[in-house]
Amino acid sequence: MVDNKARRPTTACGTIKMLAFVALIAAAWSGMGREGASAADVAEVLQFCSTCHGPDGRSVSSKFPRLAGQHKDYIVAQLQAFRNDTRTAPHAQNYLDYLTMWGLVAHLSDPSIEAIAAFYASQAPVAGEPGVSPEIAAGKRVYTEGIPSESIPACISCHGARAEGNGPIPRLAGQYQDYLARQLEAFETWARQNVTMHAVSMNLTPERISEVTAYLSTL
Repeated sequence: MVDNKARRPTTACGTIKMLAFVALIAAAWSGMGREGASAADVAEVLQFCSTCHGPDGRSVSSKFPRLAGQHKDYIVAQLQAFRNDTRTAPHAQNYLDYLTMWGLVAHLSDPSIEAIAAFYASQAPVAGEPGVSPEIAAGKRVYTEGIPSESIPACISCHGARAEGNGPIPRLAGQYQDYLARQLEAFETWARQNVTMHAVSMNLTPERISEVTAYLSTL
């Protein structure tokens, strides 16, 4: 049997290290100010980003979203929301990830954010893994047709025929299933606030979430 009390110091130590990392990032970025940033500055930021999101935005962990091929306008909006502290923190267990993002972008200028977003938008997106299953087929129906009897709208109307998104509407195709599922759950509970997405997700059961995200991961 695992002694939970024995694990607490390790958890606390990890938290302290993460907070120290966030403080270090914020201090390093403070010299950049809001007037702009050089190519070297942006390259340094991207190096930090690659720790979680991969060197070209192709994250190797479903804990972190793939940014390669994501729309520039969407990335800009999210980075500005983190910087301005207007993007609500996700569920409590992900709060340190939120702090890390805030620490990374808190001192970035708008030109720096634009450059970072442009870099990731210019990368080739990750292709989904084709698959055939009843769950994927059901997810395709949810995505393309919705389920009127369950008050579930079709995702295709905003995110496009192949979930490619457009401008401020994010690309969903090829994203990690687990990551997409967590975001839908966060929208439903208002842990991540977005009026439109809350209305979309509020009637999605865990089964429907699993179905539609399984389908998206194949695109």
